Amino acid sequence: MNRLEARIKDGLTRQGNWFFAYTEGGADHLALRGFPRSRITVVRNSVDTRALTQAGDRACRPGTEEHAQAEALRQRHGLTPHRTALFLGGLDAPKRISFLLDCAVRIARELPGFRLLVAGEGMDRDLVDAAANRPGSPVVPLGRVTGARTAVLGAVSDIMLMPGRVGLCAVDSFALHTPIVTTDWPWHAPEFEYLAHGHNALVVPDCPSAYSAAVAALLRDGDRLAALRAACTQSAAEYTVEGMAERFCDGVMGLLSTGSVGADR
Repeated sequence: MNRLEARIKDGLTRQGNWFFAYTEGGADHLALRGFPRSRITVVRNSVDTRALTQAGDRACRPGTEEHAQAEALRQRHGLTPHRTALFLGGLDAPKRISFLLDCAVRIARELPGFRLLVAGEGMDRDLVDAAANRPGSPVVPLGRVTGARTAVLGAVSDIMLMPGRVGLCAVDSFALHTPIVTTDWPWHAPEFEYLAHGHNALVVPDCPSAYSAAVAALLRDGDRLAALRAACTQSAAEYTVEGMAERFCDGVMGLLSTGSVGADR
């Protein structure tokens, strides 16, 4: 967007009676450009993760179908605790699949038994398949995974590797209790703000060696990993579609209370 387009956008935005922002950062950005902070509602954009959370809980409970599926997945791919990572999303340029695969090999050199489960489809699927076909590869391609199967992947994984664009996968990581390890890459989506480095995620320098070292160190540190996973559980309760809907309704009521709907400004 050039300067003229940005000015036009800001001008049109200021004509609004109320603004609904995805995140606090979006609200702050708008307020700095002259929109009254009192007329901005931060909705905390989310998706419905209730079914995913419930399926994830069942996958961790012996005697359930999901738990049996998780055990079968561990056996099939030789997965071991503190050695399993998950990528979940589209296999396309913004997700930086080449970076991901390079780091998987680096991590496996440091941690024997490391596996990277890759769940997704996209233009870069051929890169994943080529990496998986190399002798001794830690990459396990699973194709597109949805619904309860996603919860099973979360149950067998310790962390989620997302070196590229982080968006609503942040909410998925909370629901699955699998903390994201990402980079300080500048092109993340607004939901990247939900990640708090050292609390419910790790955000490390945008460098393959630094990223790989951070992942290996985390997988070796059981206490730190447990703390991150516990924080993900807490964050899952904070970022819900129900909460988003409630905040949106509050914003609508705030707009109606101003009496400015349909009025000239």
